[in-house]
Amino acid sequence: MSELDDGEEAFAEATLTQAIENQIEADDPPAARATFNKLTLVGYEREEILQLMALVLAHEIDAMLRADRAFDTAWYEQALRALPELPEDQA
Repeated sequence: MSELDDGEEAFAEATLTQAIENQIEADDPPAARATFNKLTLVGYEREEILQLMALVLAHEIDAMLRADRAFDTAWYEQALRALPELPEDQA
């Protein structure tokens, strides 16, 4: 995959952040809202929380595309609940 230019990177980041906001609002998956609330309670700012959560979503989307498989909801929820610790190859 080619590297993204600044405009493409900004669009990808905004799209991932919007997806996370939609998950929190819809409470689907429930781990999204739970993770947001947990990180808020321990002092993380909204933008930082959204960024961390977007990194987890991006990690799973990348893994899904590389392996040509379905989205792994169980892994995704587990990774969200593990925040602020990022998945191994994201740290």
